[in-house]
Amino acid sequence: MEIDLTGPHREDAYSILAGLVTPRPIALTTTIDPEGRINAAPFSFFNVLGDSPPIVGICPGDREPGVPKDTARNIRLTHEFVVNLVDEGIMEQMNLCAATLPPGQNELEHAGLTAVASSVVKPPRIAEAPASLECKSWGILEIGDNRLIIGEVLRVHVRDGIFSPGSWLIDPANYHPIARMQSPGWYARTRDMFEMKRPA
Repeated sequence: MEIDLTGPHREDAYSILAGLVTPRPIALTTTIDPEGRINAAPFSFFNVLGDSPPIVGICPGDREPGVPKDTARNIRLTHEFVVNLVDEGIMEQMNLCAATLPPGQNELEHAGLTAVASSVVKPPRIAEAPASLECKSWGILEIGDNRLIIGEVLRVHVRDGIFSPGSWLIDPANYHPIARMQSPGWYARTRDMFEMKRPA
């Protein structure tokens, strides 16, 4: 099967790609607007992009054609955001943050999550998250209706026990992130892992 995404299936690109390119990590992203109101929204068009400097990328879709979602608008205006990673412990609350709420309503309060002060950026991090990445916007690349937001990671907060003692290696017994799978509502747990050593 060959699918032409420049032709008749252009409008199906989301379903096709979001179903095939999996599993995807989830960025439960916190921002604030210029009035100081908190917004929290999950995005699975997200990943770490590099380490020198450490950068991540998120790609929030538009609310409607030409109208950015609150996350993208807030980052454009304030240049700061926090990526809160999602594990099994907060997956239900993450899903609640995806609800369409009235403007200005706090998704964290709606989901029963706790905002705590970040160290070097104004948006809060989420106390219940296994890890949070404080980010400063490096730039926003607009391609069609896509907004790729690249953020430099300034601080990392990690729950005790996630790193193995004496190393920066993750202890898989204590870190159980979830991943986005097929649209609209499929996710995956990451407990079934295996090791494959890289050849010399």
